Amino acid sequence: MPVADILKCTLADIKQFFGKHQQPDFRAKQVYEWLWKKQVRSFNSMTNLSKETRQLLNEHFVINAIREDYVQKSADGTIKMAFRLFDGNRVEGVLIPHGKRMTACISSQAGCSLTCRFCATGKLGRIRNLDAAEIFDQVVLIRNKAVEHYNSPLTNIVYMGMGEPLLNYREVAQSVHQITASEGLGMSPQRITVSTAGIAKMIRKLGDDEVKFNLALSLHAANDAKRSQIMPINDQNNLQALRESLLYFFEKTGTRITFEYILFDSFNDSIKDAQELVAFAKGIPCKINLIEYNTVEGTGFKKSKAEKVRSFKLYLEEKGKLIANVRRSRGKDIDAACGQLAGKN
Repeated sequence: MPVADILKCTLADIKQFFGKHQQPDFRAKQVYEWLWKKQVRSFNSMTNLSKETRQLLNEHFVINAIREDYVQKSADGTIKMAFRLFDGNRVEGVLIPHGKRMTACISSQAGCSLTCRFCATGKLGRIRNLDAAEIFDQVVLIRNKAVEHYNSPLTNIVYMGMGEPLLNYREVAQSVHQITASEGLGMSPQRITVSTAGIAKMIRKLGDDEVKFNLALSLHAANDAKRSQIMPINDQNNLQALRESLLYFFEKTGTRITFEYILFDSFNDSIKDAQELVAFAKGIPCKINLIEYNTVEGTGFKKSKAEKVRSFKLYLEEKGKLIANVRRSRGKDIDAACGQLAGKN
């Protein structure tokens, strides 16, 4: 009977397995290459292995691969994919084409425990963490869609789908390793961004680990009372703690931080809010993405009016001397935009 998911095994684990069965070390390297470089998810498809070796693997291992459940394409070209996990749970990922950029937005958890008031995913609660292979396989399947629909490879990956990546840090870090490794997808870590709602001690750990990927903080308010109102995680990770952790992260990695700031009508889009954001960002090497809010039923929030967005951005640039970009929503018509992923079609 199968006893283990081989996708959770290291190369050393597979070598040890073959050693116990009187098979040469190079068999392990062959299998590992099939799994990660060629992304094959069936032992029977590993054609340079003997029938006996494939049978041996089938007897002792399973491959808990994810599979495509459904696909929706937005009028703007954005593609949302739902993935069915081996245990029946479902997560979503998104392919976002924009000019020459082809970005995969991937999930790190099924559901999310953080209950941010404006986000559909938080209403699901946390179901479970994804393992590194499940995260990796999302990238592979979205990459295949990019080639199929746009004849283009992926250029960027953002961990901005379902879940809080830093609450599943070990598996997220391992997935980044597999995505960037030469025996994996060989992508540059500088093309990868991990987004967090803000867990100060874990941001410090990223610094201690001297990670090479980019970090984005979902900020959305630079006032503790206001931020706690929409993001309960702020109660345990206030702005001062976050600011100190971000400065530590930059000191250790030299990587500029991205602040994600959704603009909500008459909540966090005033000039006073912009002033607070400038004060928070002062001294932190950063850029700011101002994000159009995507309606989520039952939240009571609405997106800011165009004139307020312009005024807010202008204040950041002229008074704060900050780099600020407005990010227009993609895939709203298929619930594929920021904050809308909730496993429905």
